[in-house]
Amino acid sequence: MELAYGTETRGEFFSIELAAAAHRLVTEMRPVQPGQQVAITADTLSDMRVVEATARAVYAVGGVPSIFRYPTNPNPCADPPAPVAAGLLRADVWIDFAVGYHLYSPAYHAAIAAGCIYVCLTGMDVDMMVRTIGRVPYRPLRDMADRLYRLSQAARVIRVTSPAGTDLTMQVYPAGDPFWEPPPSHGGYPQMLGGQSGFMADRESFQGVLVFDAALWPPPELGVLRHPVRLEVEKGRIVRIEGGHEARVFQRWLESWGHPAMFQVDHACYGFNPGVTRPTGRILEDERIFGCMQFGIGPSDWGAPSHTDGVVLNPTVYLDGMPIEKEGRYVHPDLVALCREMGVLGY
Repeated sequence: MELAYGTETRGEFFSIELAAAAHRLVTEMRPVQPGQQVAITADTLSDMRVVEATARAVYAVGGVPSIFRYPTNPNPCADPPAPVAAGLLRADVWIDFAVGYHLYSPAYHAAIAAGCIYVCLTGMDVDMMVRTIGRVPYRPLRDMADRLYRLSQAARVIRVTSPAGTDLTMQVYPAGDPFWEPPPSHGGYPQMLGGQSGFMADRESFQGVLVFDAALWPPPELGVLRHPVRLEVEKGRIVRIEGGHEARVFQRWLESWGHPAMFQVDHACYGFNPGVTRPTGRILEDERIFGCMQFGIGPSDWGAPSHTDGVVLNPTVYLDGMPIEKEGRYVHPDLVALCREMGVLGY
């Protein structure tokens, strides 16, 4: 965190606002019902002020919170300790604050299969929770996600360009993506922080140049990028990585896994949380910088042992040649109206 006020690390920092944000989390973003068992996972990099505020909010609305804290995994997508993984099978809701997050891990899949709702809030601290949950109108944020998804799924080809050099095309898989569809009426499913949407792309159709110029994480040595990382992509696979020191770190990290799926582009997403205006190194919010595009690498269902995400600033997005966003500013009339409803500066 870049300190602006000098109190960011202290208990009094946003203490009142944090209580309101935690209440909004369990009443609007992920409503907790009386009697529900809510597991809250945190590692040794988690902000315990956020963890405890969430537990208090869960208890205040009638839920039963349990906090699990353990050493930080060096890479995401790995299981928590075995006793924690076993306990998660009995949870109705799992709120994951661990920096070494557990999305796509075997424990995650087992919990989802057991009917748990998994909420990924990896690395969230007080500042992030207040900005991205407490001060954001949730309904238009949800409507924005749905409209972007519907517009994108109706297209055949999507092209993304950026001032830093991105020029990437992808074909839309028309069946859609359950990840962005309304959740099932019963059973488990994942839920992400508001301010993100996507579409189902044919993974082998990604073609062109992808330049990350905001953030890239993991590997843990990276975060906010000082120099762009340029990827050449052919038939969905990264075939060349160019840039400075950060590009070399990234390439060595991908190679270290010894698995070809780690070079496969997994997904593309829109970022549009009004509370996120610049990269911070915390990937959960960086991939929701307002107006950005985010790309995931390493599909778990293709056997990738880990996963990483990178962020493109000021993208222009074309749906079958029609621009819906120009250099980070949404131009489609439906999206402009929702930006105004959210109170986004400049709309």
